[in-house]
Amino acid sequence: MQQTGRRNAELPREVVVSIQRILDIQPSEPLDALTNFKPIETINTLFPNETALQDVQSVQTRLEQEQQELQAQISALLTELKENQDRNRMHAIQEMIGDLLSQMNKIREKATESEVIVRNITQDIQKLDMAKRNLIQSMTTLKRFQMLANALSQLEELVKQKNYADAAPTLQAVKEFSTFFKAYKAIERVAVVWRRVQEQQALLRAKIEEDFDNFLFQDPAKPVKASTIKDGCLVLDILGEDVRQSLIDKYCSIELKEYRRIFRPTDEAGQLDNISRRFAWFRRILTMHEQEHERAFPPSWNVGRHLCARFAEITRDDLSGALSRAAPTLTVSLLLESLQYTMEFETQMGKKYDISFSELLRSCSRGVHAAKSISSAFEPHMGVYIDAQDKALSDMLGPHRGQKARSSLDSVGSSDGTASVLPSSTELFFFYAKNLEQCSKLTTESPMLDLSNLYRKWLRLYAEDVLAASMKRVEKERRSLEQQAESHDLLNACTLINTADYCQATALELEEKIKEKIAERFQEKVSFQAERDMFVSVISSAILLLLRELESACEASFTTMIRTQWSNIQDVTGPSAYVDTLVAAIEKVATVVSENLQQKKYLRNFHDKVVSLVLVRFTNAVVKARPLQELSAEQLLIDLQEIKSCLLKLPGSPTSESAAGSSFAKNITKATSQLETLLKVVNAPIDPANEFITNYMVLIGDASFSNFQKILDLKGTPRSSQNNLLDTFLTMTSVRPELKDASFLSSLDMEPSTAQITTVSPTGSKVSLPSLLAGGGALGESKINAGGLLGLGPPPTSRSDTPTSARSDDAQRKGGFGDLRRFVSFGVRRDTMPQN
Repeated sequence: MQQTGRRNAELPREVVVSIQRILDIQPSEPLDALTNFKPIETINTLFPNETALQDVQSVQTRLEQEQQELQAQISALLTELKENQDRNRMHAIQEMIGDLLSQMNKIREKATESEVIVRNITQDIQKLDMAKRNLIQSMTTLKRFQMLANALSQLEELVKQKNYADAAPTLQAVKEFSTFFKAYKAIERVAVVWRRVQEQQALLRAKIEEDFDNFLFQDPAKPVKASTIKDGCLVLDILGEDVRQSLIDKYCSIELKEYRRIFRPTDEAGQLDNISRRFAWFRRILTMHEQEHERAFPPSWNVGRHLCARFAEITRDDLSGALSRAAPTLTVSLLLESLQYTMEFETQMGKKYDISFSELLRSCSRGVHAAKSISSAFEPHMGVYIDAQDKALSDMLGPHRGQKARSSLDSVGSSDGTASVLPSSTELFFFYAKNLEQCSKLTTESPMLDLSNLYRKWLRLYAEDVLAASMKRVEKERRSLEQQAESHDLLNACTLINTADYCQATALELEEKIKEKIAERFQEKVSFQAERDMFVSVISSAILLLLRELESACEASFTTMIRTQWSNIQDVTGPSAYVDTLVAAIEKVATVVSENLQQKKYLRNFHDKVVSLVLVRFTNAVVKARPLQELSAEQLLIDLQEIKSCLLKLPGSPTSESAAGSSFAKNITKATSQLETLLKVVNAPIDPANEFITNYMVLIGDASFSNFQKILDLKGTPRSSQNNLLDTFLTMTSVRPELKDASFLSSLDMEPSTAQITTVSPTGSKVSLPSLLAGGGALGESKINAGGLLGLGPPPTSRSDTPTSARSDDAQRKGGFGDLRRFVSFGVRRDTMPQN
């Protein structure tokens, strides 16, 4: 029994269900329940809580009773199964299945016999249906053949009578019928009729062409009416596109035959200076055509357009040859005059037919070359025009590129002394705009691209020979003057910045304008980015020139600061005398610049560089003014606060209420904080040594031996005292692992250069606008890096400081001070500008 259950469990459920259906066995629900039996759920149902456990005995009794009932049911089912498995019953079922299959075979045989009988019965009917279809097709074909013969006979009579009006629909019917019989040309009678059709078409074409010739060359004795030719054209339309085009070409050739004779390339009339006579002659011919011949053609033929297109093709070839022969002596005036006549003619024809001239040519085109306009013949020779514009630009900018350029720069400015832009720049772009508008009316093809390249060339020359050269002359003359800022030099530098900014912005507008007018396939080749970068370089160099003027103005104050005997100061009563002159010089330069720079983004960058320059020079002066005593450092702290206040209130700088002003003030505070820290350490007394060193570690926050020695050198501490202090410093810092290895003092140069910080390179550098000024960010967003600003860059990472290594570090930092000067002198400078 268990083995039978396992075999049944291995059978698929579909098989079990099928067996149950065949044996008429109903599935037992308890058995299905046992299949999905879940003991835990059953136990939880029987014993839902702890109290129910007391009824275990009664539950067990009930389960035993159910087990006995199930066993009785199983015994009954086994007995029933044995009865159903009787062999005699299975044998009877098999016999019934065999009888069923036999009956199915008999039915299939009967169906086959019935199909054969039906086919035999309908065979004759199918033959009759086929015969009927063939008969109908034959009758239809014969009828069509009769209609073709009748129509052909009628057409022959109409051809003899030259009745083209009636011949047109008859010919249309004949062509339609003959198309049907094209597949039957192997039949003799059909072939005969087919040949007659072809003969009548050829005869009809010949008669119409004869009448057409007689119409063009009228014989008073035998005049041909225009209506006759118009009816004949309807017949030619039916004959086919090639026949119609052949007649149009013939007409155009006859009408333009005299044109070819009169305007032969070897005759005077065919020369370039007589181009207006060509167009005047064709206008007369076109008028004659409209008055005398146009009514002879159907409107759909557009014979006037075809005549115009044929004239354009002949004229373009003639002009190409004439321009090639006249190339050595071709003048701009003759070229533009001839092109102007041509463009006017093409525009006039376009308006006449309410379509552009190029579309008119394409609608009548028979090939690639025929679609070209007459004016296209001038494109290979537009170099003469481009050369003339090159010479005009050279003459216009010539006075600004020579020795007179300096005087021209000096004369710039309004009546109130404010800077604007150089008039030469506005004249240049006005010339460009006027010239571009003229060229766009003449052509939008490759000559306009050549003109664009010419504009680029003179923008480069203007940046190099006018703006950059002006800065070179300003710098050269500036070196021969006294070291003080000159207002006109500042004004000139601002003028150059305004002019360069105007040029780079207008160059972008010019580029967009050219792209709007030039042919689409040339648009990607138009770019003024390189030239705009050159003007940005000029702006960079001009800002450096302003910084140089500022440095010259401040030079006397910093010299006084260095020469002051700081060790002899007895008391501190207020800012030093040199601070007043320094602040006055800074405010004077900043005022002139703020009043004359038109773009605020350049003014913000200039302010950032002013802060950088002033604090760098102040730092260098502090180092050179050593030794510094406590009172000296305190005095310098007061001076620094006065200078910081001046920098925070630079004329034209953003107000502190605005976001830009808050950022500007924050950057200045950050830049001066390290210098203040340095002076506070120097201001502290050495005795007692432990307090001095503790103060150093709190304010500076490093354990660098060399940095501590720099503080001692600034204070002018004797060597004998330094040794003890250095030993104490090493002892105290050795137990302070939280101290850093280096600080901002690591990059402090104790031997700063005596040369000026800024160096001007008028030619500038080829950089993009967002990265114009080094020192961080885009224009108007550059930030002051406190470490780089004071010459206190990234410190070395080594902590093994000894007196020997300290001197070596100082020597290395002397060479690194060039990076500080490069920070102030933003941009990558070049010795020469790009050449053409």
